[in-house]
Amino acid sequence: MKVVIVEDEIAASENLIYLLESIDDGIEVLQVLDSVAAAVSYFSTPTDAELIFMDIHLADGISFEIFDQVQLTIPVIFTTAYDQYAIQAFKVNSIDYLLKPISEEELEEGIDKYRNMQVKQPPLDDHIQGMLELIQAKNKSFKNTYLIQKRDELIPLKVQDIAFFYIETGIVKAVTFSNQSHIVNKKLEDVENEIDPTIFHRVNRQFIVNREAIVNIKFYFNGKLIINTNPPFQERIVASKAKANEVKNWMNL
Repeated sequence: MKVVIVEDEIAASENLIYLLESIDDGIEVLQVLDSVAAAVSYFSTPTDAELIFMDIHLADGISFEIFDQVQLTIPVIFTTAYDQYAIQAFKVNSIDYLLKPISEEELEEGIDKYRNMQVKQPPLDDHIQGMLELIQAKNKSFKNTYLIQKRDELIPLKVQDIAFFYIETGIVKAVTFSNQSHIVNKKLEDVENEIDPTIFHRVNRQFIVNREAIVNIKFYFNGKLIINTNPPFQERIVASKAKANEVKNWMNL
């Protein structure tokens, strides 16, 4: 098996090579790449690599940026010291992840998983973009409060108390867990960009839902989903077939 390692820490790459050789002396490390730029340059030309071991944080950026610049169909096993929350997202899209410090047992399991696949995975572009956004979200601060106008005064409304946002006749409203409705003087797109995407998700063009408000998700015709919330909405909240997998992956985080 021919592999490429994308890792900027010399000690980490040397340890990985040692473990790979211990597991299978037939594994050949073609190249060790220590940056996003080096990886983009290398993968811009044909390679015999069959598997990539890729760290998340590199000296010049996040390794997911590589996929913005070159198209890779080679399976990837991520190696990372990142926390468990982000790792749950990686599991949706990659063959496997290895949490540093890497153990020989976990490494062998990852290699076995690759061998059992027998085929190369499809391009990761869409999934990688989603993971990149989640990683960036970890370091971003989000809105905690909206000021709601009530007659001649402004009242702070905590985002954590909002069950869902929706738009009706061009007006965005926030519905709290106590089933109170408030007008938010924002576009729904702006709200979507201001709140934590791990807690809220835009399930369709009309609704952004707090995961804590979701009671259950039911299958609907043509691959669509019906999202039932508490408090309930007077109409069905439907996620399209195109949004269905995205919603399910988000709920699995």
